[in-house]
Amino acid sequence: MIHCPTVTKSAVRAHYDLATPFYRLLWGVHIHHGLWEDGTETPNRAQMQLIERMAATARLEPGNVVLDVGCGTGGSTIEMARRHGCKATGITLSPVQRMWATWSAEFQGVGNRARFLCHDAETLTFPPESFDVIWSIECTEHLFDKAAFFKKAAGWLRPGGRLAICAWLAVDGAEAEAEALKVAEAFLCPSFGTAEDYQGWFRDAGLENRSCDDLTARVAATWDICHQRVKKTGVGLLGWIGGRDMKEFLNHFQTLGNAYRNGAMRYGLFLAEKPK
Repeated sequence: MIHCPTVTKSAVRAHYDLATPFYRLLWGVHIHHGLWEDGTETPNRAQMQLIERMAATARLEPGNVVLDVGCGTGGSTIEMARRHGCKATGITLSPVQRMWATWSAEFQGVGNRARFLCHDAETLTFPPESFDVIWSIECTEHLFDKAAFFKKAAGWLRPGGRLAICAWLAVDGAEAEAEALKVAEAFLCPSFGTAEDYQGWFRDAGLENRSCDDLTARVAATWDICHQRVKKTGVGLLGWIGGRDMKEFLNHFQTLGNAYRNGAMRYGLFLAEKPK
């Protein structure tokens, strides 16, 4: 596991308050990786394919009660409500993202099935056995105590409930750790776990590991496309408005792409289940 002690929770919140418009300009409604099946898909289609892969892995069914941890501007939460007939709650640390997500759900006619909370996932509480599925795409990197969070999340799941996670993963080795630390600093991640770390956290929380899929090669194009868009548009210049941290963030899109290519980091999709 890799730790980045310079990251603070207030910095993560401020980043997403400021960066959300940049994400939308660069990448669209879904501010997460795309998943390319044959390499010819548009970025928007690739992002939908990641959601579809997650939904199939989590075995989403109509009527499922779902918690989306780190929901961003609500893209995945709304898709679960609209396409899969779920009752979904999204949580985000950013009030800007919560406002944007709430408006989007109302605009798309699913405001009664998709609600959004502005809260810290590590301090939030829900009654036991509240959810059929807990879902998180690229948020657990921002958690400061991942093991403690998964123990809480396991309590929120009903027996037979599923935990589906997409995460940026560390790789053992001094050179890989040095490169991953650069990513952690640029993207405000207090730590990165390895695939084995995640599976251990799930077991310690009383969950059963069902699958661990390495999707690195199929998501890596995300950062090449983002880097190209920064160069070709005015978004890079707008980044100067956000100050040093925003410039650092935009300048490190290639850093994560390179970390994927040289094996310093991986991208994993996990499924764990609460025993019946």
